[in-house]
Amino acid sequence: MKKFAAFLASLLMLLGVFAPATATTVQAKSTNNIKVTYTLKKNKKQIAKKTVKLKKNATVTKGLKKAWKVTDKKGFITKIDGHKQNNKKKIYWTYTVNKKKVNVSADKKKLHNKDKVEFKLSKYNG
Repeated sequence: MKKFAAFLASLLMLLGVFAPATATTVQAKSTNNIKVTYTLKKNKKQIAKKTVKLKKNATVTKGLKKAWKVTDKKGFITKIDGHKQNNKKKIYWTYTVNKKKVNVSADKKKLHNKDKVEFKLSKYNG
């Protein structure tokens, strides 16, 4: 019985020594991932919203394609989840990141943890 108790105590001490190393490894891996929330709007009405896990420095397009079926042309989004732009009527997909206008194509814009991306399908009056 004493041998069993000694063995059990030794085993628990060994587990205690290795447990912090495992926790550190898990934390290191999680810093390579980010979470980004995407919102889709048609005019002013929200039609979809998803939070996506991505690798650090992923682009807007990468996350969008992970969440929905997407068509793009030269980095510019033309169709998301069946909702497509109409060039003749000047209805286009535009996007913001953290409520700020972005002047680069979605395949070039890098994302950071907790960014909020909003895509809006509406008439362009510019």
